[in-house]
Amino acid sequence: MSRMQAKIKQQTQSYVGIDVGKSNLDIFIHPVGQYLRIQNDQKSIRNAIKKLHLHGVDLIALEATGTYHRLAHTLLHEAGFAVAVVNPFRARQFADSLGRLAKTDMIDAKSLAVFAERMKPDITPPPDEHARQLRDLQTARRQIVSETSDLKRRLQAADHPVVVKQINARIKMSTRHKEAIEQEIQALINASPAAKKKCDILMSIPGIGRTTAAILISELPELGLLNAKQISALAGVAPMSRDSGTKKGLRIIRGGRQNIRNALYMCAVSCIRRSNSFARTYHSLVSKGKNAKVALTAVMRKMVIVANTLIAENRTWQPDNPQ
Repeated sequence: MSRMQAKIKQQTQSYVGIDVGKSNLDIFIHPVGQYLRIQNDQKSIRNAIKKLHLHGVDLIALEATGTYHRLAHTLLHEAGFAVAVVNPFRARQFADSLGRLAKTDMIDAKSLAVFAERMKPDITPPPDEHARQLRDLQTARRQIVSETSDLKRRLQAADHPVVVKQINARIKMSTRHKEAIEQEIQALINASPAAKKKCDILMSIPGIGRTTAAILISELPELGLLNAKQISALAGVAPMSRDSGTKKGLRIIRGGRQNIRNALYMCAVSCIRRSNSFARTYHSLVSKGKNAKVALTAVMRKMVIVANTLIAENRTWQPDNPQ
């Protein structure tokens, strides 16, 4: 094999890591060793895509950074590249495991490229416009809810009448904004037959209301596409082993999507106070000596698995004994 043929073969097995910033993208092509720093805009990304095509890129690992990675993700996907959007925390842990304790944009990009080569993360298709709008609205709603909670805590510590009046006014304004966003979320769901059907299925499950259904639709689009273990892990309610040698540690939940887990927690708390299969599961586990939190987590896990199954089978929930 000639040197030129060996070079071409090497180039057909390239991996790319992209560290994303608000203004710039840092790109590293591995094992070629080429580093690029470009502006995070459409023209610069399209120019970079032309260069990437020369290297026969197998996979691109793109750092997830709120909204800043979206343009690159969409354009790279449209150009035919396999793109995996990677959690920054996971990428940082991988870099630490390589002994790259320093942190610069170039080091991060190189670590992402090596991560793509060795870990082969799943390809992440960019969400469609409808899903993107739903997610943006849910993010805005979550921020308003957090701000309102902060204002209520400040109200408890406030003493001066002027301060109390201003905080109350801001709480009322936040409440109006939250209601307006919720109306827009529901209108967006109703505008899509597929999303509307999902919403109806989810709301048929005891304990799941309109707000939680909207959260699940926007932030857990994998519902109905994965098996029970996979969807539980994504929701952050799958028990993880903690064994070592002869020691059998307590199973714990970790990882997953915190927003989904928080929503399921509130649903489970509400659900176990009524008469349904979820409540029976909870009380049965508690009666057998299980910790209340463990039993509640089991209800959360059962709830997301039921939701996953019903959406996969395109049917609504039915009680165990309709009579």
